[in-house]
Amino acid sequence: MRLVKQEGGLSLNHADYKEVWAISPLDGRYRGKLDALKDFVSEGALIAYRIEVEAAWLLFLGDQLPKESKDNFKFLFSSEVKDFLQSLLIEVPTTDVLKVKKIEVETRHDVKAVEYFLRDALKNLGASNIELAMVHFGCTSEDINNLAYALMLSDITKNYLLPLMEALTKSVSEAASTYSEIPMLSRTHGQPASPTTVGKELAVFAMRLERQKRRLETLRFTGKMNGAVGNYNAHVIAFPEVDWPGFVKKFLEQNLHLEQNPLTTQIENHDVLVEFVDIIRRFNVILLGFARDMWGYIALDYFTQTVKENEIGSSTMPHKVNPIDFENAEGNLGVANSLANHFAEKLPVSRWQRDLSDSTVLRNLGVMFGHSILAYKSFIYGFSNVKPNERVIKQDLENSWEVLSEAIQSVMRRYGVNDSYERLKKVTRGKSVDRSVLLQVIEDCAELPDDVRKRLEDLTPEQYIGLAPMLAREIKTLKSAL
Repeated sequence: MRLVKQEGGLSLNHADYKEVWAISPLDGRYRGKLDALKDFVSEGALIAYRIEVEAAWLLFLGDQLPKESKDNFKFLFSSEVKDFLQSLLIEVPTTDVLKVKKIEVETRHDVKAVEYFLRDALKNLGASNIELAMVHFGCTSEDINNLAYALMLSDITKNYLLPLMEALTKSVSEAASTYSEIPMLSRTHGQPASPTTVGKELAVFAMRLERQKRRLETLRFTGKMNGAVGNYNAHVIAFPEVDWPGFVKKFLEQNLHLEQNPLTTQIENHDVLVEFVDIIRRFNVILLGFARDMWGYIALDYFTQTVKENEIGSSTMPHKVNPIDFENAEGNLGVANSLANHFAEKLPVSRWQRDLSDSTVLRNLGVMFGHSILAYKSFIYGFSNVKPNERVIKQDLENSWEVLSEAIQSVMRRYGVNDSYERLKKVTRGKSVDRSVLLQVIEDCAELPDDVRKRLEDLTPEQYIGLAPMLAREIKTLKSAL
């Protein structure tokens, strides 16, 4: 195989051309759909979150530690230093991120590189020795990293995941209400079963997805800032007069809006992170089942897809309109959940007080997000381009009179016919049934009153839908009760 080094005037440095050679499809083929993710889960974003945590901690120390003491400890920020640190809480310039990466090349330590960057920047602003000395005070790398990841997950949840989940569940809920009255043949074990409505079946998935979204909305991320093995060793030896658990709790809750994990080893134990991942995994599993159902309904021609003039379904079969959006959703959900499962098994486990095996695993959170978000977008797009094929759905119902055997034997039970199930089983199980067969069963049942017999004789599969329309219409009320 020969790799083309230059083609059409594009060099390897051209942005579009470089995407062709990306190792991951998230950074290559799908980059345009995921570009906003770089602000949350890229290497640069992680560095920015670390800088934010370091700056916030230093500001908090300067504000909350004793200003003067008997040993002449004085910690007062100059206005220039304070303004600079506060600016980092709002926005971290790309140039600063690149400076950190340059330092990391020498230190081979990503968090220490952030500390050195801050110290250099503060020194250039004329910071005092105590200001420089207190950068990264009492911190192990994990104190910075766990909080950086907590802020990252909080931001991507609020700004990206939840809006997409909301758009998805809203579109399904609206379709459930719109199609609440359209009768449809159910299938249990793949076989014809008691009728339902299109809207009610959509409402089931809307409700399930909404429940997981609500779980995500209420989840609070945890963090720790308690030193090398979780005992505040360095904090207490330096400032024994400070209530460090309370001090850190105030910092986490008031400044970072995180919940304190009060008892840890060197690492924050990732239990809440895994709860977060598991909510996404459950949402994804439900959506995967939904995508497969939609695929099946399209295969049955229960749903038709919008035909786009310039799109091609098959390279050799011109007639094809493939359900590729639901297939892409299914595939990406599978990849995302394979990672989610590994996170759930790996991240809560650490040897003794600390091992580093979680570090490289955590860097793949963005990969899970990327494939999940691709799936959500694919599903939303695919779902927006389908509609029920009422003609086919109606025809299928008209060809499935056997589903009324449940209705007839249930009414017969009410009137004391204790072998009603057996009577219907004899004439319907595994057989092609039309209306005349059922009419004969009704006529032969002497126990039924005339008005009841007449009601059953007039019943059609299309009418036998129970409370399905009402259940579908009430989706908004049911969701609000979660």
